[in-house]
Amino acid sequence: MAGRAIIVHSLDHALAALAAAAELGAPVTLLSPPGAAAYMGAGYFQALIDEARAEYLRVPVASVLDCGEEPGLALAALRQGLKAVRFSGPAQVADKIARIAGQMGAELVREELPALDLLEVSEPRAACLAWLGEEPG
Repeated sequence: MAGRAIIVHSLDHALAALAAAAELGAPVTLLSPPGAAAYMGAGYFQALIDEARAEYLRVPVASVLDCGEEPGLALAALRQGLKAVRFSGPAQVADKIARIAGQMGAELVREELPALDLLEVSEPRAACLAWLGEEPG
C-alpha cells in the first residue's frame, strides 16, 4: 500500500484526498467503502480512481476495492484489472483468491486498514490534510 488510507465515496472525495497528498508530498491509499464491490462495481471504482489519478500524476497512490465476503466479486475485480482487493470471507477461500491475485500481479488484502472515512466529512480536503499529515501510530 502507498501511505495512509482514505475511504472515498465519490470522485470529489478522491480528488480531495489526492489534492491533500500532493500538497503534503505524501503517498496515499484510496479505499472503497466496505462491501462496495456489490453496489459500486469494479469498473466504476477503477474509473473513479483513474480519473482522480489523471489530475495528480505525481502522487504515489494505491487503491483497494472492498469485496466483503463475496469471492465472486473479488475474482471479478481482479479480472477487471484491479491491483488490490479486500476480501473478508473464510481463510480457505482467501488463500485461493490470494494465489490467483498473485498470478495476476495483484494482491489480496485481508486486514481492515486504519482509514479516514470521508462519508460524513464536511471539509474533505482539510480532513485529508490533517489525516495524511499525522504520524501513524
